[in-house]
Amino acid sequence: MTLTIKFVGALRTLSGKTSLTLNIQEGASVKSVVEVLSEQFPALKHTFSDSDLNDSRSNSLVLVNGVEISVLAGYETKVSDGDEVVFVPVVHGG
Repeated sequence: MTLTIKFVGALRTLSGKTSLTLNIQEGASVKSVVEVLSEQFPALKHTFSDSDLNDSRSNSLVLVNGVEISVLAGYETKVSDGDEVVFVPVVHGG
């Protein structure tokens, strides 16, 4: 199946792309999409988890067809042919 992947903000710089078409197996989850993108764009890996802090929480918001995945099934959210997946960087502070 084919997905449209979009990167916003600093993620555009890290990936060198504004958008791309990703072919992935049927029944894939957002987690699978993240794994494939982490392999294709190693600079993005830290935006999907914070390995320095051993924290698996994402440093980016992920939207599937305009809906943030935390209100769906999180990283287990299934994607379908033709879906749009958008990655938006977030800033943490304290």
